[in-house]
Amino acid sequence: MPVKAGVAAGHPATTEVGLRVLASGGSAADAAVAAVLACSASESVLTGIGGGGFATFYDAANRTVTCLDFFCSIPGLDGDVAPQPMLPIEVTFGGVPMPYSIGGPSVGIPGVPAGCGEVHRRWGRLPWHEVVEPAVLLARAGVALPEAQARTLVSVAPALTPSDGGDIYAPGGRLLRGGETLHHPGLDKALDGLADEGPDIFYTGRYGDLLVDAVRAAGGAIGPADLAAYQVLELPVEHARLAGQHVFARTDLNGTIRTIRALPDPIQDLSRPKRAVAVADALREHGRPRLGDTTNVSVVDAEGNACVITTTLGIGAGVWLPGLGINLNSMLGEGELITEDMAPGQRMQSMMCPLVVIGDDGDLVLAAGSAGASRIRTALVDTLLGVLVDGLDTETAVARPRFHVVDDAVHAELGYPEDELAELARAGYTIVQWEELNHFFGGVSAVGVAGAGGDPRRGGTGQLL
Repeated sequence: MPVKAGVAAGHPATTEVGLRVLASGGSAADAAVAAVLACSASESVLTGIGGGGFATFYDAANRTVTCLDFFCSIPGLDGDVAPQPMLPIEVTFGGVPMPYSIGGPSVGIPGVPAGCGEVHRRWGRLPWHEVVEPAVLLARAGVALPEAQARTLVSVAPALTPSDGGDIYAPGGRLLRGGETLHHPGLDKALDGLADEGPDIFYTGRYGDLLVDAVRAAGGAIGPADLAAYQVLELPVEHARLAGQHVFARTDLNGTIRTIRALPDPIQDLSRPKRAVAVADALREHGRPRLGDTTNVSVVDAEGNACVITTTLGIGAGVWLPGLGINLNSMLGEGELITEDMAPGQRMQSMMCPLVVIGDDGDLVLAAGSAGASRIRTALVDTLLGVLVDGLDTETAVARPRFHVVDDAVHAELGYPEDELAELARAGYTIVQWEELNHFFGGVSAVGVAGAGGDPRRGGTGQLL
């Protein structure tokens, strides 16, 4: 059965933008790019133009999968400025205080403008300005903040409220609440410039000049050579089999494809409790308990092409492009992403893993991605098992309670099956029972043969055209 055209994303307004572009004749790439740009207005608690990301595209006609890297790069090619110390902050996530660093020295070279441009260049069919225009209108009007994102805002406020973010996220000194309007003054102007002049405006154009000045004024070292050298990379595509289907994605820092390969085959022959232990064992070795501001867009068009794009700001640097409503990323403040061999111009690593699932006949089965840093792999594996093994519709598979493994502890959401938790305990895991479904456990967006689903943990929605 062919996958119907549809969009799943982290905010109803983001999903609606993608659907409108599909309805106007756009390809999956057009709709995904439009939705990603719309995220800068609708999901800036999680992501934005000042961040980086990855895309996975399935070409239905050629039955090929392509993975693109437009994540952040290390600055320093100019060599004329030494970065100052980063600003340490602490955020509370899941009741646990966690240290982070923000400010100008935490900003990596943003990749979202270049990545959106490259996805559109390769697979888009609408004019560029028509793909950008829905985001301009959204930025001009403002967007209602979902309750789920309002809860996230409380956790990450120390990173988002410095500088211009104070007026945006805490007007009058009070954090925005669910249902209130999130508005970024100047963002419509920034997107208008992107529509008129293309992505280069952020690299060798006037927005690039503003970016260099803003980062250096905040103690960072990004220079013109850093921006001019930035390029989107095409990555090797990795493969794993799961429940008789083929999963394709890049190699991410958390080893999603490697984890799927480590699962018992055929996994559908295991009881649910035994399967839970097998999944926990596969996840345990690579657990990374960190927070990240991330979102995902998954799109399938009428021809069966799929485009999945995951983007992030890290936690946000608190460095804003003046007058443009754009917060920059804090990727250099994410300590677990920094390795000793990092050099200026080198691409950073990430846990993001947009993926597609293809049947033996070469047809698309599912297009999916997730937010959630170390929980991305967990959320994706559970969603894939829900759709491919348990026979759930996509929306139910995304929304059902799931668990995440940290060392020898299993963190389980409210409602996770008790018999599976009991089996995990017998296998030696300590069970940490959460009292709710929580954004800690990721934010999946997926479209497939079983429909479309956006993660309620982060205010997401999924709709078929």
